[in-house]
Amino acid sequence: MLTIRMASGADVPTITRIYNHAVLHSLTTFDTVPLSEEERRMWLAMHNEDYPVLVAQVDEEVVGYASLSKWSEKQAYDQTVQFSIYLDENFRGQGIGLRLSESILKYAKEQGIHSVISLISEGNEVSFALHRKLGFHLMGVMKEAGRKFDRYIDVHFYQLLL
Repeated sequence: MLTIRMASGADVPTITRIYNHAVLHSLTTFDTVPLSEEERRMWLAMHNEDYPVLVAQVDEEVVGYASLSKWSEKQAYDQTVQFSIYLDENFRGQGIGLRLSESILKYAKEQGIHSVISLISEGNEVSFALHRKLGFHLMGVMKEAGRKFDRYIDVHFYQLLL
């Protein structure tokens, strides 16, 4: 059974494991070195009711998480957030990402967020499709914006107005 809830400190080891798998094996993050649990604990502490982290839990196991983060420190951007989602590789393709995304976007709308931004690396067709299904629109492509795995990577800029 799938449960979606606010993340807690007890979730940090699993969140760290899921994220570090992406660091080492994918272009979904531009971090290139795995993060420690303490670094992820500090990251989680920066999130609050305005910028939550939700986890997807199947039975008793956390299998993914989604977060909303501050887009900019400038006050005019207060109703704009950045959306991120990561799933355990063994739980992809089961609709969990869609349910988790819908939950965090519903939360954002209830909190008065107006604009949700996602940055998606080239080649991530699953994420492109998920974002389109959620109503995001491609706003542009930043060519060769990052470098990972010995090559330059384009980043696609998606936006959803709530």
